[in-house]
Amino acid sequence: MIVPLNLPKARLKLTKKDSEVYVWCILRKKNLVCTPEEWVRQHVIHFLISDGVPQGLIASEYTLEYNGRSKRADLVVFNRAQQAVLVVECKAPEVELNEHVFHQIASYNHEMKVSYLMMTNGLKHIYCHVNQSSGKLDYLESLPKLV
Repeated sequence: MIVPLNLPKARLKLTKKDSEVYVWCILRKKNLVCTPEEWVRQHVIHFLISDGVPQGLIASEYTLEYNGRSKRADLVVFNRAQQAVLVVECKAPEVELNEHVFHQIASYNHEMKVSYLMMTNGLKHIYCHVNQSSGKLDYLESLPKLV
């Protein structure tokens, strides 16, 4: 079920094959099954681009190692020096943004050491600035300009 999100309207290319709906990912250059989480991820991609982040500086399903296991961050934004500056964790609209989700994104950041975190279910968004020297988190109303 595709639901309206609390993100700017995105011009997504949807197709249907048999009973499955697919969404075109402009980053991965392929059709993906349009799950509720993918619906949110695609809207966030378009939101970041409309906010001035060049498409080439956004990675989707970014692979990283944590505790010897391979993990995938939903979205990672890099600066022009190719340093990761933002990790985004996308959840389906019906998923609550709780401590479990926070621990998930914090574990990614343990390896990546970015300055900003974003958690979203498309309806609610949580933004944090991470002070790398103290480890302190400051919650923000919105994301700053990233590049």
